[in-house]
This record gives sequence, C-alpha cells and structure tokens, in this order.
Amino acid sequence: MYFIQSTKQQHRADIMGSVNRTHAAVTAGDDITIVGAGIIGVACALSLARKGKKVTVIDRQLPGYGASWGNAGHMATEQVFPIADASLLKKIPGMLTDPMGPLRLDWRHLPRATPWFTRLLFNLRASPYAQSVTALRVLNESSLRAWRALLSSIGAQDLLKDHGSFLIHEHASTRRDLMAVHARMAAQGVTVDLWEGAAIRQQLPALSSRIQGGLCFPETGHVVNPFTVTEALVRAARHTGVEFQTQEIVGGKLTSSGVALRTHDAQTLEASRVLIACGAHSAALTKALTGVNVPLDTERGYHLMLPREADRLPSAVTSLERRFIMTPMQDGLRLAGTVEFAGLKRPPNMQRAWQLHKLTEGLFETPLDTTNATPWMGFRPSLPDSLPIIDQVHNGRVLLAFGHHHLGLTQAAITAEMVAHLASTRQPSLASALPEMTPYRLTRF
Repeated sequence: MYFIQSTKQQHRADIMGSVNRTHAAVTAGDDITIVGAGIIGVACALSLARKGKKVTVIDRQLPGYGASWGNAGHMATEQVFPIADASLLKKIPGMLTDPMGPLRLDWRHLPRATPWFTRLLFNLRASPYAQSVTALRVLNESSLRAWRALLSSIGAQDLLKDHGSFLIHEHASTRRDLMAVHARMAAQGVTVDLWEGAAIRQQLPALSSRIQGGLCFPETGHVVNPFTVTEALVRAARHTGVEFQTQEIVGGKLTSSGVALRTHDAQTLEASRVLIACGAHSAALTKALTGVNVPLDTERGYHLMLPREADRLPSAVTSLERRFIMTPMQDGLRLAGTVEFAGLKRPPNMQRAWQLHKLTEGLFETPLDTTNATPWMGFRPSLPDSLPIIDQVHNGRVLLAFGHHHLGLTQAAITAEMVAHLASTRQPSLASALPEMTPYRLTRF
C-alpha cells in the first residue's frame, strides 16, 4: 500500500500501538491464527472470538493498513456482476496503450497476467458468468444486514451511513446505456430507481446542471472512513481476547498437530488452525498449505482524498461516463476507481490518482478544492470468476477468506459470519451440505 501519512493518521497508528510487535511464538493451543489484518481478517477475528475461539491475528502491517485503508468506502451491494463482461475483448488494445484509462494492463505484467485473463475470458461464457452473478448476489443481499448487526453489536452503528448511492449520467447519448444498467440490475432483483436530472440535483445540489439523470440504489450505503471501521473492530476484537501481532509470514506447512508458519526472520509459529485472509498476498501461503495454485491477481486501485470537501455530497456518487466514484467521509471526499493490472511489485503510478480529480471537472457547480489532497494506491485481490474463496480444507486446519476484489469492504461482515460457521463445523461433509457455500469453495480451482 502506498499513501501519504498525515499527522492524524500517525496518531491513529499510535492508537493501534498496543498491537504486539514481539516475536513470541504462537503456541499450539491457539484455536485459530489469522494471517491478514485487513477488514476481512479483523471481522473474522471478532466473529471467531465470539464463538469461543482463541484467536491470534498476524500481519506485516498494522491492522487496516493494507487495501482496507484506502478503499472507496462504498457498500456496493448493487454490484452483482463480475468485474468484466464480453466487451473486455474490445478494450484490451486501449488497456495496453492508455496509462490513464479506467482499465489498464501494464504491458510488462502481460506475461504473468495472460493465464489469469485466459481464465477470466473462460468465465465470460454464459453459464459460468450466470453462476458468478448468482453467487455475488447471494453475498451482497446479506451484506448490509450483516454489517448493521456487526457494527450494532460493538456500538459503532454510526460508522455506517445507509443513505443509498447514485449512478449519474451527463449526456443524452448515454441514456440508453443507463437504461441498460437499470434493466440488468432490476432483472437480478437489485432495488433501483430511475431519477431524472432535476430530482438528482435537488438531492445532490452541488452537482452541475449538466447531469441528465441517473439511478438511485436505496439499499446501499457508505462508511464514514474504512480505517475507522477497522479500528472499531480491532478494539472490540481485542476486548474479546484477540491478540494482534506484527510479523511477516513467508511460508508454512501442515504438521501432525496443526500448522507451522514460517516468518521472514526464519522463526516458526505453531497453530492449531490457520485462516488465510491476506488479500492479494494469499496465493503463496495457500499453495504451501493446500497444494492449490489459486489464480489470484491484483487490481491496483487508486484514490485521491480531498480533506476540504467532506460536505460536498451526502452519499456516494458514481459517474457512468467517467467511471469513478466519489464518497463523502468524515475526513473529506474520496475519489476512487479505475483498475490497473500491474502486479504486486511495480511502483504506483500516482498520476492515476491525480487523474481522478481531472475526472470531476464539470460535474460540480464549483470546482473541488484539492488543498492538501493525498493520493493512495492499494492491491485488490481478484480471482477470474470475481468470487472470493471462503472455505475450509484439511479437516478444518486451513480456512480461507480472500479474493473479494473491490467488494472486500461490502462482503467482510457476511464473510466473517460464514467463516465463523465453517470454523465451528469441523467435518467437511457438514459444511458442504450448505448450498450457499459451494460457489466459494477452493475446489473450483
């Protein structure tokens, strides 16, 4: 993750300073060790601890400082379609040649990305595509309910603003595209309302008169700050007995008593069970512990935070033509979006973050203030069928919860419920009887 850390953010790091940075070994008596302290791992930790499990969370960074720190903050329950459709084929030349385009593939990453894209194209066939849509819809339909319950249980319900969200369009020529989105969403049972321009500007008066209309998704929402949500969950988890450690896990193997994890400084941590929830970094450990080479790649996502624009919008707004989202937060207005495939190692292209401000030109009656704006880039974990892996293998010794691509925040609470159930169902035959688990199993690879 790359971002410019302000004094306030440093204070947050100080608050999180009680995270254990020692190299004390995790004993075999621990029920579950979670590798990954993003929103998925932390939510799972709290849910597991409430099931009576002894939980340790390990990450090379402080909790919430990976992709969870900088996501768009949008509870995107309306996004029930995979990350790409058949139109991707026509976009590939532009993906390779336009460094500022909304969908970019770094040509240097092309050899590594080709197998992933081949699988993605395979999943664009009618049957697997429909299966992905159904499975995404199942998760998303339960997501807000799960988040309300989770936040309410820790007295943090005010962190979620379920004010809905909007998809706006500016040109008469794109109304047909908007109506097509409306039809597709409605066909999948997504609650969506068609609004004309005047109604949208009455609800969102800061927007320009050029807005022709849009779609309202009343059963969506946003959080006041993704990192603040993670902080609240960490505090609740610690209060429930969860231990947090700062370590880098570089490998692991199954043992007769559980799992042995190897750290970057060649130490061995013993655990009864392990949950892999380290997002885009999950592939190597999954291969080591399960033998399965999961086709995991990363969508590099960018945001630009505008600290002086916290009150510009009351809810999240996405532009149909410009293909980015604007989310109001307690610390400003977050501009986010675009997808870049360039792997985990290449440095960020922060021009892509600043490009997000250029995309706002003409959308508002008065220009946005970029004073003290901060850019960021993080890694979204993506699988070619756009579904996460939520599963247990080896008789429950290895649990998995990763691959949520840009829906990690949205699906974190429901994923935590599913993982807590799996961890309490040690016999694979019992877990496999749950039909809703089937689309997310590791065995599909």
